[in-house]
Formats: sequence, structure tokens, C-alpha cells
Amino acid sequence: MSTPDTRAARTEAVRALEAEFGELISRFRRVISENANRLSPGMLPAAYKVFTTIVRRPGITTSALAETLLADKGQISRTVRELEQLGLIQRTPDPDDGRSHQLSPTAFGLERLAEARAPHESALVDALEEWPLEDIRNLTRLLHALTAGETP
Repeated sequence: MSTPDTRAARTEAVRALEAEFGELISRFRRVISENANRLSPGMLPAAYKVFTTIVRRPGITTSALAETLLADKGQISRTVRELEQLGLIQRTPDPDDGRSHQLSPTAFGLERLAEARAPHESALVDALEEWPLEDIRNLTRLLHALTAGETP
């Protein structure tokens, strides 16, 4: 059970964390927007998010993609068509459901993504150059726990 003093200290620490997350989110929005534009000029950040989710989860269906991104299936379907027309992804029939397709990045899509990410990946690697590898891994573990709603 927490005391009023520890509760106040925890609240203050969480507020400081929230402020840092706000700064981080602003920076990453800018990075995602720039990456999207490098991937395909004029691409919106939402389409970039759809594409990078397909890259992380090759074989995902449109329905699962919409569920994962908490997005409208119609909008996801339109975005998937655009990504396919750009040659960034491909559809293959779902062997478990003939009415559905699995989505995967193409070799061209992966190449374009690597090129789009290169400037900022290098900057992140450089920014963390002096960090001990264990600290980077620990931060990753803690952020995953926070995102997943787990206790680290």
C-alpha cells in the first residue's frame, strides 16, 4: 500500500514520463512523415504505418491488419490497394480461407523501406552510441511491457 508521499512522488514521476513521451511522439511523428515521403513521395503517415505493419507481420490478412491497427476495414483495404499498386506489397490467397488474402512486402518494398529508414536509423544508432547495450535492451523491454500493459 502506498503512502500519500509515495503516491505524490509516483504521480510526479509519471507526469515527467508523460512529458518526455510527448516530446518523443512529436519527434517520431516527424520521422514517420519523412520516412513515408521518402518511401513514396506524397505517402501519408497512416499508409506508412500500414506498410510497416505488413513488413513486421508478413502473411497478415486485411481483417487482421484492420484489427491490429484499430482501423476501419474499408480504409485499410483502400490503403492496401494503393500499396499494391506502388509495388510495395503483394497479395497471395490465404490457404485457410479462400475468400481472404495474405499480405506480404515485396523485395522492392523492403528495399525502398530500408532506403527510407536509413537517415533516421543512423541518427538513432549514433544517439545511442554511448549507451551500454544492456541499457538499450532494458529500455526496449520496459517500453514493450508498458505498451503491452504488463508489469516488467
